[in-house]
Amino acid sequence: MDPVGLQLGNKNLWSCLVRLLTKDPEWLNAKMKFFLPNMDLDSRNETLDPEQRVILQLNKLHVQGSATWQSFIHCVCMQLEVPLDLEVLLLSTFGSDDGFTSQLGAEEKSQPESQLHHGLKRPHQSCGSSPRRKQCRTQLELAKKYLQLLRTSAQQRYRSRIPGSGQPHAFHQVYVPPILRRATASLDTPEGAMMGDLKVEDGTDVSISDLFNTRVNKGPRVTVLLGKAGMGKTTLAHRLCQKWAEGHLDCFQALFLFEFRQLNLITRFLTLSQLLFDLYLSPESDHDAVFQYLEKNADQVLLIFDGLDEALQPRGPDSPGPVLTLFSRLCHGTLLPGCRVMATSRPGKLPACLPAEAAMVHMLGFDGPRVEEYVNHFFSAQPSREGALVELQTNGRLRSLCAVPALCQVACLCLHHLLPDHAPGQSVALLPTMTQLYVQMVRALSPPGRLPTTSLLDLGEVALRGLETGKVIFYAEDIAPPLIAFGATHSLLTSFCVRTGPGHQETGYAFTHLSLQEFLAALHLMASPKVNKDTLTQYVTLHSRWVQRTKARLGLSDHLPTFLAGLASCTCRPFLSHLAQGSEDCVGAKQAAVVQVLKKLATRKLTGPKVVQLCHCVDETQEPELASLTAQSLPYQLPFHNFQLTCTDLATLTNILEHREAPIHLDFDGCPLEPHCPEALVGCRQIENLRLAGSKITARGISHLVKALPLCPQLEEVSFRDNQLSDQVVLNIVEVLPHLPRLRKLDLSSNSICVSTLLCLARVAVTCPTVKMLQAREADLIFLLSPPTETTAELQRSPDLQESDSQRKGAQSRSLTLRLQKCQLQVHDAEALIALLQEGPQLEEVDLSGNQLEDEGCRLMAEAASQLRIARKLDLSDNGLSVTGVHCVLRAVSACWTLAELHISLQHKTVVFMFAQGPEEQEGPQERAAFLDSLMLQMPSELPLSSRRMRLTHCGLQAKHLEQLCEALGGSCHLGHLHLDFSGNALGDEGAARLAQLLPGLGALQSLNLSENGLSLDAVLGLARCFSTLQWLFHLDISFESQHILLRGDKTGRDIWATGSLPDFPAGAEFLGFRQRCIPRSLCLSECPLEPPSLTRLCATLKDCPGPLELQLSCVFLSDQSLETLLDCLPQLPQLSLLQLSQTGLSPKSPFLLANTLSLCPRVKKVDLRSLHHATLHFRSNEEQEGVCCGRFTGCSLSQEHVESLCWLLSKCKDLSQVDLSANLLGDSGLRCLLECLPKVPISGSLDLSHNSVSQESALYLVETLPSCPRVREASVNLGSEQSFRIHFSREDQAGKTLRLSECSFRPEHVSRLATGLSQSLQLTELTLTQCCLGQKQLAILLSLMGRPAGLFNLRDSTRHTEKLSFPRLEACALGFKKKKERKEEIFRGY
Repeated sequence: MDPVGLQLGNKNLWSCLVRLLTKDPEWLNAKMKFFLPNMDLDSRNETLDPEQRVILQLNKLHVQGSATWQSFIHCVCMQLEVPLDLEVLLLSTFGSDDGFTSQLGAEEKSQPESQLHHGLKRPHQSCGSSPRRKQCRTQLELAKKYLQLLRTSAQQRYRSRIPGSGQPHAFHQVYVPPILRRATASLDTPEGAMMGDLKVEDGTDVSISDLFNTRVNKGPRVTVLLGKAGMGKTTLAHRLCQKWAEGHLDCFQALFLFEFRQLNLITRFLTLSQLLFDLYLSPESDHDAVFQYLEKNADQVLLIFDGLDEALQPRGPDSPGPVLTLFSRLCHGTLLPGCRVMATSRPGKLPACLPAEAAMVHMLGFDGPRVEEYVNHFFSAQPSREGALVELQTNGRLRSLCAVPALCQVACLCLHHLLPDHAPGQSVALLPTMTQLYVQMVRALSPPGRLPTTSLLDLGEVALRGLETGKVIFYAEDIAPPLIAFGATHSLLTSFCVRTGPGHQETGYAFTHLSLQEFLAALHLMASPKVNKDTLTQYVTLHSRWVQRTKARLGLSDHLPTFLAGLASCTCRPFLSHLAQGSEDCVGAKQAAVVQVLKKLATRKLTGPKVVQLCHCVDETQEPELASLTAQSLPYQLPFHNFQLTCTDLATLTNILEHREAPIHLDFDGCPLEPHCPEALVGCRQIENLRLAGSKITARGISHLVKALPLCPQLEEVSFRDNQLSDQVVLNIVEVLPHLPRLRKLDLSSNSICVSTLLCLARVAVTCPTVKMLQAREADLIFLLSPPTETTAELQRSPDLQESDSQRKGAQSRSLTLRLQKCQLQVHDAEALIALLQEGPQLEEVDLSGNQLEDEGCRLMAEAASQLRIARKLDLSDNGLSVTGVHCVLRAVSACWTLAELHISLQHKTVVFMFAQGPEEQEGPQERAAFLDSLMLQMPSELPLSSRRMRLTHCGLQAKHLEQLCEALGGSCHLGHLHLDFSGNALGDEGAARLAQLLPGLGALQSLNLSENGLSLDAVLGLARCFSTLQWLFHLDISFESQHILLRGDKTGRDIWATGSLPDFPAGAEFLGFRQRCIPRSLCLSECPLEPPSLTRLCATLKDCPGPLELQLSCVFLSDQSLETLLDCLPQLPQLSLLQLSQTGLSPKSPFLLANTLSLCPRVKKVDLRSLHHATLHFRSNEEQEGVCCGRFTGCSLSQEHVESLCWLLSKCKDLSQVDLSANLLGDSGLRCLLECLPKVPISGSLDLSHNSVSQESALYLVETLPSCPRVREASVNLGSEQSFRIHFSREDQAGKTLRLSECSFRPEHVSRLATGLSQSLQLTELTLTQCCLGQKQLAILLSLMGRPAGLFNLRDSTRHTEKLSFPRLEACALGFKKKKERKEEIFRGY
């Protein structure tokens, strides 16, 4: 008998246990693997008989301790069919601590050491103390033996597993690889790698064998596998290890798999050899030799680190933990240089130790074909396979959940359990949410008809405690043996060997998946009586995924709020009530509390990640009212920026949006999307604007989206900016434009398409009736569309009629703008584009600037311009046009009637054609021009019907180019009034002279600009000859220093009526002659040195100019000699009507020179000189008779010394009407001198002496002078603020005179002089004294001294009343002046 059986003292019980287990050896092998994950099941045991093999396995379990042994006994009683009496004995004898400890000591004594550890790996020394090598073993032999041991160990680890209770046989064997997409990483090593910085590459999926590039020194040697929870990262890591053990990854001799959840338990610093040999698998001997071999062949070594996001950093990011330090050195090649390293991680902040060149691979879950493949494998050879496929195909919600591989496995398990007992369609109805998937999974794994409530809640308590403390690995002391047995029986727990050092190993337990741990924790919170609702609501929170960018380690409770929300569904209440053992009211209160928290969160302003998590929670509750509240509370523009979104996320979002009434704009900017994500948007009519800018969506994802877009007719804007789309993908996208009737904008920018694809897009823009603009510029590519507007009546008509009417209206009214800028178009592309555009609608604008058309391409486009029906603009700028090409372009557009302006500037690379606007845009001017059209049918006029501008600026044109240019321009001159602009060229004097010869051949121009052509003064003055050779020339404006030279015609024709009211024309054939007589020609010459020779030459040039002529000169200073020369030439210019010197400095002698012209040149009718800077001479026409003339010399600093000379010059005038000497410096003396000379000056009008700084002396002298000036009829003086001094004359002696003196401030001594002067003016009939400071006494004296005038005088007292008094009575008043009476003003009038 076995010694253990003897020590137990119950031979029969031991024998019964052995016989029971002998019947099911596979079950026992599975439990051995679970409880002893590091155990090497030696194949030598196969030679033993079954009973001896069972006894050996039981011994190995028993020596592990009471916890392991008790958990195993509980598993026997739970899973095997054990008679009730035997089960009682087993649990009472082996299932308690007392029964185990009483036998432990005796057992240890009875077991020799060799037998006790039979089958276990022998504890070994650390690599630092390896034994001496035996001379017979070479390094290669030792290494080969270790590599074989490594492969054999992996093979044993992945032998077929036995399914647990309620699990199908294929539960553990099914593996379908998820979608893997390689990404280009932009890792910021100081800040850590951000998942948002990754760009998914386009193309086919990455297979497992493609994960590692085995070419020598090619590609990165570090690979990071990124995937959200449940995507299968850990499964893939173990799959790689299994494939290597089976010999598939033959490029690697050694493969090591580590999990960070276990490595985090290591607190001491490790060497690489300790990591490989102490914590993974130790060589049988000579560790150093094996390690040296691995170093030499490092390129054939693969190290896999699972769960990089779980790597702890206890000392902060700058001081990583011991294992992370080792990992960093492996990645950077300072340890085991050349080896391959692969790490798995959830998206978020990655450790800074990753090298920048690390290859990033995204795990994107399952698409439709993969889900179907998984289901086929799961239900292989089972009658329910077809039913499961049908259920998934008919239920979109379950299909979207299955995009997560972990949930797909759960869904298959539930369908395997539900399909046999439910009618088609009823099974899926029980699986609407992720939470209810897990609920059904628990039911499926539980014994039929019996739900282990206590065990579930107790295990949930362990799960919650682990989440709160950040614990995912549990030991036997953390979980009670019955719970370990419960978890093992129902596949809720998994076991593994935890090694923390040489000889230190322990069995650890973890939930089969982190989400399962969260679900069980949620069950405990909702159903356990230990948790009240206040404590429960603290766990209903939303975690922002953006926090993952800054947190060193991700949280463990991402799905816990979602599971709590799912359990708050009314559907889960019976299940929770059963767990809570009938406490339905308590469960209902907790469910209501969770829903209430979600309602509060729904009304808050949340970030994109929190919105997604909220939608998941709300969708799990299956509460329509809560979903409606959430949907209505979302903003009109809902942004999601820089975090990964799955198909499940979008499906959940659309489920919520279905409860929304108003439209919404979704912006997925920088969010990596799985290929099949667009399928989730199908049918959501609330989405009006969809922006996928920088969303890193692949070609396959785009293909799914292209199929989905026609099912979203409500979309108004779609953006695919910065998605690295291929040419074919872009073409596939634009094919859906006709199927999106409300689309207004399609953005395909930053996707690097070729020229041929661009031309295909142009064809789409031409043929699609709703496109109004295609704009492509370098990285930009945008379609703007104009959806047709239809009335309600039109919508009610037949669809066929609606479509035909819409097409007809679109063809009539559509106007397309095409902008293909900087797109590398060449000549052959221009030909293709012309052929394309000729078949299209009217073009508003065509912009081909920044391409490579060169001369030939520009010529082709110019020739086609008249056929392309361009309404506004054709831009060919920056296309390499040369001077030779300019000639070709001019010839090409000569026959284009609609061309309004052509601007070519080779220096600025500008080539722009502007075309006449349509009649609807010129309705106002056209109506005014209608009169002109009828007028020209009746008159022999050559007024232009239209005008066009040809601007050839900064083209380097020289004199040799002019003849060819004018020949090319000849055709344009016949199509309308032409504006020519040759400014900024290099014509020089030769070019100006040659152009003057060629201009008559161009016909009537409207203007010619020759600015900035390097003309000399002689050439500039020579242009004045054009007045006599060009009938159209009316204005010549020259600014010599700034080289501004403009020849302009008269503003006639349509321009007159387009800008204002019509003039009054003479009748019939005299119209042209009238126009020529009314409109003078003008020469404006400024910024020019006006020396006598230049002025003489100018006047000689203008001698033959037809009149009337206006000459406007301006310079800094005009010398007396130059002014005399100019004035001497005036008789040679009989057609001159105006001579103006503006902003020109003149000498003090200039007033006399100008005054002399009044007598020397009879045609001068007015001289106006102001401030010695502005002089104007007005001339009579030849038809006018001689008449009066005027002289105005204001502000000329004239003083007493100038008076006699000026009066002498003015006295030579025959008929001087007006003289204005105001604002000079005459003073009292100058004015006295002027009044003395006044009788000699034949003034017939007025003399203005205002503002000459005069005093009362001048006023008194005026009174004294009046008797000697018989032609003076009125004089007025105001010495106040007005400072006026004016004298008015008559042509003959005036019988009566008027004198007005205001504010003269006479003093008492002035009264006698005033009285004397007034007494001598016998013809004075009116005298007005206003505020002259004459009191009653001075007034009496003045009256007493004055002689007796004829007639009557009026005395007006402004303060009281007005009296009319005769002179005798005035005398009486004067004699009685002692009577005190205040007066402010006295007015005396004599008749």
